[in-house]
Amino acid sequence: MATFKTFEEIESWQSARQLCKMNFDQIRTPNLSKDFALKDQMNRSCGSIMDNIAEGFGRGGNKEFILFLGYSNGSCLEFESQLYRAMDRNYISTDEFKLMYKLADTIGKMNGGLIDYLNNSSFKGRKFKSR
Repeated sequence: MATFKTFEEIESWQSARQLCKMNFDQIRTPNLSKDFALKDQMNRSCGSIMDNIAEGFGRGGNKEFILFLGYSNGSCLEFESQLYRAMDRNYISTDEFKLMYKLADTIGKMNGGLIDYLNNSSFKGRKFKSR
Protein backbone atom coordinates (compact mmCIF):
# COMPACT_ATOMS: atom_id res chain seq x y z
CA MET A 1 0.00 0.00 0.00
CA ALA A 2 1.39 3.37 -0.97
CA THR A 3 1.59 6.27 1.40
CA PHE A 4 -1.27 8.69 0.86
CA LYS A 5 -0.35 12.28 0.11
CA THR A 6 -3.92 13.56 0.35
CA PHE A 7 -7.12 12.24 1.89
CA GLU A 8 -8.71 12.32 -1.57
CA GLU A 9 -6.48 9.38 -2.55
CA ILE A 10 -8.04 7.12 0.09
CA GLU A 11 -10.45 4.70 -1.56
CA SER A 12 -12.84 4.58 1.40
CA TRP A 13 -13.09 8.40 1.33
CA GLN A 14 -13.83 8.29 -2.42
CA SER A 15 -16.58 5.72 -1.82
CA ALA A 16 -17.96 7.74 1.09
CA ARG A 17 -18.18 10.75 -1.18
CA GLN A 18 -20.14 8.65 -3.68
CA LEU A 19 -22.45 7.51 -0.87
CA CYS A 20 -23.04 11.14 0.17
CA LYS A 21 -24.06 12.01 -3.37
CA MET A 22 -26.48 9.08 -3.47
CA ASN A 23 -27.89 10.01 -0.07
CA PHE A 24 -28.34 13.64 -1.07
CA ASP A 25 -30.44 12.56 -4.04
CA GLN A 26 -32.60 10.52 -1.66
CA ILE A 27 -33.09 13.15 1.04
CA ARG A 28 -34.34 15.61 -1.60
CA THR A 29 -37.22 13.34 -2.64
CA PRO A 30 -40.66 14.70 -1.69
CA ASN A 31 -41.51 12.34 1.19
CA LEU A 32 -38.11 12.12 2.87
CA SER A 33 -37.46 15.84 2.47
CA LYS A 34 -40.47 16.50 4.73
CA ASP A 35 -39.17 14.26 7.54
CA PHE A 36 -36.77 16.93 8.75
CA ALA A 37 -35.30 14.98 11.67
CA LEU A 38 -34.50 11.81 9.71
CA LYS A 39 -33.30 13.77 6.67
CA ASP A 40 -30.93 15.79 8.87
CA GLN A 41 -29.64 12.71 10.69
CA MET A 42 -29.00 10.88 7.43
CA ASN A 43 -27.20 13.89 5.97
CA ARG A 44 -25.02 14.33 9.06
CA SER A 45 -24.11 10.67 9.59
CA CYS A 46 -23.36 10.10 5.91
CA GLY A 47 -21.18 13.21 5.78
CA SER A 48 -19.44 12.13 8.97
CA ILE A 49 -18.27 8.94 7.25
CA MET A 50 -16.11 10.87 4.80
CA ASP A 51 -15.28 13.75 7.13
CA ASN A 52 -13.80 11.48 9.79
CA ILE A 53 -11.57 9.77 7.24
CA ALA A 54 -10.29 13.18 6.12
CA GLU A 55 -9.86 14.48 9.68
CA GLY A 56 -8.04 11.35 10.82
CA PHE A 57 -5.68 11.58 7.88
CA GLY A 58 -5.05 15.23 8.67
CA ARG A 59 -3.99 14.43 12.23
CA GLY A 60 -0.71 13.08 10.85
CA GLY A 61 -0.27 10.05 13.07
CA ASN A 62 -1.38 6.44 12.74
CA LYS A 63 -2.99 6.21 16.19
CA GLU A 64 -5.18 9.23 15.57
CA PHE A 65 -5.94 8.10 12.02
CA ILE A 66 -7.04 4.71 13.36
CA LEU A 67 -9.23 6.42 15.96
CA PHE A 68 -10.97 8.53 13.33
CA LEU A 69 -11.38 5.56 10.98
CA GLY A 70 -13.21 3.94 13.89
CA TYR A 71 -15.45 7.00 14.16
CA SER A 72 -16.09 6.73 10.43
CA ASN A 73 -17.11 3.09 10.89
CA GLY A 74 -19.49 4.11 13.66
CA SER A 75 -21.05 6.63 11.29
CA CYS A 76 -21.40 3.88 8.65
CA LEU A 77 -23.42 1.81 11.10
CA GLU A 78 -25.48 4.82 12.18
CA PHE A 79 -26.28 5.56 8.54
CA GLU A 80 -27.19 1.92 7.89
CA SER A 81 -29.64 2.05 10.80
CA GLN A 82 -31.17 5.24 9.44
CA LEU A 83 -31.57 3.57 6.05
CA TYR A 84 -33.81 1.00 7.73
CA ARG A 85 -35.99 3.78 9.09
CA ALA A 86 -36.19 5.43 5.67
CA MET A 87 -37.15 2.12 4.05
CA ASP A 88 -39.64 1.23 6.80
CA ARG A 89 -41.35 4.59 6.30
CA ASN A 90 -41.50 3.95 2.53
CA TYR A 91 -39.22 6.90 1.74
CA ILE A 92 -36.79 4.70 -0.19
CA SER A 93 -37.31 1.47 -2.10
CA THR A 94 -35.81 -1.85 -1.10
CA ASP A 95 -33.44 -1.61 -4.07
CA GLU A 96 -32.27 1.88 -3.04
CA PHE A 97 -31.83 0.62 0.53
CA LYS A 98 -29.74 -2.36 -0.60
CA LEU A 99 -27.53 -0.24 -2.85
CA MET A 100 -26.71 2.36 -0.19
CA TYR A 101 -26.47 -0.19 2.63
CA LYS A 102 -24.00 -2.29 0.63
CA LEU A 103 -21.84 0.74 -0.14
CA ALA A 104 -21.81 1.84 3.52
CA ASP A 105 -20.88 -1.71 4.54
CA THR A 106 -18.10 -1.80 1.93
CA ILE A 107 -16.72 1.50 3.21
CA GLY A 108 -16.61 0.05 6.72
CA LYS A 109 -14.69 -2.96 5.44
CA MET A 110 -12.24 -0.75 3.54
CA ASN A 111 -11.70 1.30 6.69
CA GLY A 112 -11.14 -1.94 8.60
CA GLY A 113 -8.49 -3.02 6.10
CA LEU A 114 -6.78 0.34 6.42
CA ILE A 115 -6.89 0.06 10.22
CA ASP A 116 -5.24 -3.36 10.01
CA TYR A 117 -2.57 -1.99 7.69
CA LEU A 118 -1.87 0.99 9.95
CA ASN A 119 -1.70 -1.21 13.04
CA ASN A 120 0.95 -3.37 11.37
CA SER A 121 2.93 -0.56 9.77
CA SER A 122 6.30 0.55 11.10
CA PHE A 123 5.60 4.04 9.68
CA LYS A 124 3.86 5.95 12.47
CA GLY A 125 2.68 8.97 10.49
CA ARG A 126 3.78 12.18 8.85
CA LYS A 127 4.11 14.12 12.07
CA PHE A 128 6.76 11.65 13.30
CA LYS A 129 8.74 11.52 10.06
CA SER A 130 11.39 14.09 11.04
CA ARG A 131 11.82 12.82 14.58
